[in-house]
Amino acid sequence: MNLSEVTERISRKLEAKGAQPDRQKIESRLRRLAEEFGVNIDEAERTVTADLAREYNLTGVGNTSTELRPINEIVPGEWVTIEGKIVALTPPISPSIAQTGIIADSSGAMRFVTWARANAPAMEYGHWYRIESAVVDEYKGAPNLKIHSGTTISRMEKDAPLLPSITPIAELKPGVGSVRAKVIQDWEVSHDRMLQTGLLGDETGTIKFVIWKEGGAGSSGTGPAAPEEPLGKDKLDLDAVYNIFYATVDEYNGRLSLALNTAMYITDEGDIEVGRNETEIRGALVHVAPGSGLIKRCPVEGCNRTLSRQNYCPVHEIQPEFRYDLRLKAVLDDGIRARNVLMQRETVEELAGITLEEAVGIAETNPLGMDEIFYRIRNTVLGRYYTCTGSEFGGRLLVNSCTPITFEPEELAALLNRAGGEPA
Repeated sequence: MNLSEVTERISRKLEAKGAQPDRQKIESRLRRLAEEFGVNIDEAERTVTADLAREYNLTGVGNTSTELRPINEIVPGEWVTIEGKIVALTPPISPSIAQTGIIADSSGAMRFVTWARANAPAMEYGHWYRIESAVVDEYKGAPNLKIHSGTTISRMEKDAPLLPSITPIAELKPGVGSVRAKVIQDWEVSHDRMLQTGLLGDETGTIKFVIWKEGGAGSSGTGPAAPEEPLGKDKLDLDAVYNIFYATVDEYNGRLSLALNTAMYITDEGDIEVGRNETEIRGALVHVAPGSGLIKRCPVEGCNRTLSRQNYCPVHEIQPEFRYDLRLKAVLDDGIRARNVLMQRETVEELAGITLEEAVGIAETNPLGMDEIFYRIRNTVLGRYYTCTGSEFGGRLLVNSCTPITFEPEELAALLNRAGGEPA
């Protein structure tokens, strides 16, 4: 549809009511909605007509519906009116943005963004607002509420409690979600600005989580910028169960993850039998990577980084009061695909037949030091066949269990027969 035709139609409606509209202004608004916000032309026409009718104090001009919509029914491409509570605020990632955060009602929650040029009043955390004539687009696969110059924001004298509905991990989708989950793994952080990262699980499956430090930023496209302040966030305790409300659910390379800086979380006294969506692979361990064996970790709370041979942490510098740990970074090849695997202390102790205490004792008395442990572990596991199970993240299998594959003479004979073919 031609924007000039729509402009003319809106102008005639307004002129019929005694107004003298600016056609150039009308077309500019239509173009902005259609091209910048992706609003379909019919919705743009209704919106501009309604906005101008309010400006000229006119009634009976076009469709000016202000029907209230529940957040969980909103889809991209709509022009909506909602009432909700601000449950999280995050710092803008661009000067063109005045405010970002999460707004929720009893049906659900969604992200919102307020454009700087909208000159809209800033909304405060914990308060309810009525937002009229906001446009909904899509951000990282989820509906995203955009507040622009035509949006009306009214603070409500309301303090109704919100009870977020819990979503099973297997049913999460990009956007905002609330879960009841157990911390089943606490990983070594891979970014200076991370406070904590690991794995959460419930009865339906598992999902990666991350909490960012002050000034943190999303990692590798997995999430939005984190708040400039940590919002009083604490690390989650391993094996503890939490009710986590209004976490940001992001998708990256087909995998979902939870960013908890927008979330509220409280401990739960119960327990969860975690349903693991694990990957199982069988193959030969064909490579043991540097950084395996006995390692030193930074003792500073919340860090846990691997130290250099000189006990240097890239964040906290020299740490003479380090702590020892065991790990194995390796490659498991099933004959079709080679996969990176990472094993933690318990698994390494079991496969290599050496405990952490024994490894420390050897390293502190052997001329080769920690290298001696690397060689012992490598010589024990390299070239052997294993069945490993765990969760795949970022192209690496985080091993939960690993079992040596026993030699089966019958199976080998069958393979040799197939390789040699049928006798002539």
